[in-house]
Amino acid sequence: MFGDTAGLDAEKFDALFASNVRAPFLLVAALAPGMAARGHGSIINMSSMAGQIGLAGGAAYGATKAALTSMTRAWAAEFSHKGVRVNAVAAGPVSTEGATPERTAALGKTTLLDRAANPEEIAAVVGFLASPRASYITGATVAVDGGRTAI
Repeated sequence: MFGDTAGLDAEKFDALFASNVRAPFLLVAALAPGMAARGHGSIINMSSMAGQIGLAGGAAYGATKAALTSMTRAWAAEFSHKGVRVNAVAAGPVSTEGATPERTAALGKTTLLDRAANPEEIAAVVGFLASPRASYITGATVAVDGGRTAI
């Protein structure tokens, strides 16, 4: 949900925070203690480059993703010593059915790779972080944004 600050009503603002901040918080609160009791687990949050850079019309959305990135680090500090790794993937523009193709293409042009990602490129990183190959990674936010946050 993108929209200029003055035009974004309180209901949409609250909905963004409910889905991108409150829901992950409640899920981690419900699931992480069981993972910790078992001594293992992996939590991967879906963040966004919007949490790292300023995007016109993206103040509220970016704030939710920055909050999620902050919670990722805090949860890593809280649960990693009990065997639960917590990481985030900060995706850049991704060509999906739900996205506005023109906006996605325009954002893709702002990346170093000059294009948007396809969903499989994001999924590959999520799969890696969930796997034993990432056993020494926790508290990290992995940028999968075509280099956008590098510039």
